[in-house]
Amino acid sequence: MAIVFAAIVLVLLLAHFAPELQRLRNFAWLRGWQEQGAAQSSAELGMLVTIGLPALVCLAVQLALSGSAFGVPSLVFDVAVLFYCLGPRDLERDVEAVDKAPDADRRTEAAQALKPEEMDTPLPFRAEPLVEAAFTAALRRVFGTLFWFAVLGPVGALLCRLAQRLAYTPDHAQALPAAQQSLAEKFARLADWLPAHLIALSLAVASDFDAVLKTWRDYHAAHGNGYWCLDAGFLGAIARASVDADVEAGDGHAVDACDPLAELDDAMTLIRRVLIVWLALIAVIVISGAVG
Repeated sequence: MAIVFAAIVLVLLLAHFAPELQRLRNFAWLRGWQEQGAAQSSAELGMLVTIGLPALVCLAVQLALSGSAFGVPSLVFDVAVLFYCLGPRDLERDVEAVDKAPDADRRTEAAQALKPEEMDTPLPFRAEPLVEAAFTAALRRVFGTLFWFAVLGPVGALLCRLAQRLAYTPDHAQALPAAQQSLAEKFARLADWLPAHLIALSLAVASDFDAVLKTWRDYHAAHGNGYWCLDAGFLGAIARASVDADVEAGDGHAVDACDPLAELDDAMTLIRRVLIVWLALIAVIVISGAVG
């Protein structure tokens, strides 16, 4: 776990101070695997070829490097895979671009970088859609990958990213047969479900516990799908409630709850708090293991 923590910190620093390296996050090779998977007789076998074989190669390297040379090769491989699987765009810079846009039209244009990839209509420049889009982007670009990396190592990060690209990125999703596309969406929702709940729990710690709990219960009561349904839509509702609670308490940057820019900035403040909670939790696990 110490290597996991070190890799996460190094990758976050690398992503912040060397944004030009984002160009290395190229998944063009995935189209070739998709073509091989699409030729299979069943959706399950097709997904096994498209996602399973690259993950198997990653796992083989991960296991081969484990425990060798004081963990240095493992750390290097962990950093490389985790950095590759984050993003691909940097959320902080996308929000900064919205903040710095000189007029309303260019702010609305910049905000489109935040919208979910599968969304085929423009993202409205209003407070609620912007907050939801920021947290959806945080889940898919950062927290989902970090969660599965912490649980399974590099292979977890790769599985999460491949599932999200096949399910949500139009140029990949539209190239899949219908049955495989449906399976990829289910896999991606499964990959998002646990990290989304952990984000919600972190928001309860970092923001207003009562508001988060009430919103979580109200969302499931209103939709009637049950708590175990693979629906991460509750995260958007909880994000809005947390931002509103910050506004009312005067804890965030927001002053006017109807100001989209102020709400978006407060959402980013909460996302940073959630990241700090996650890092603190991993650090506690590392220290506990060392002491034990």
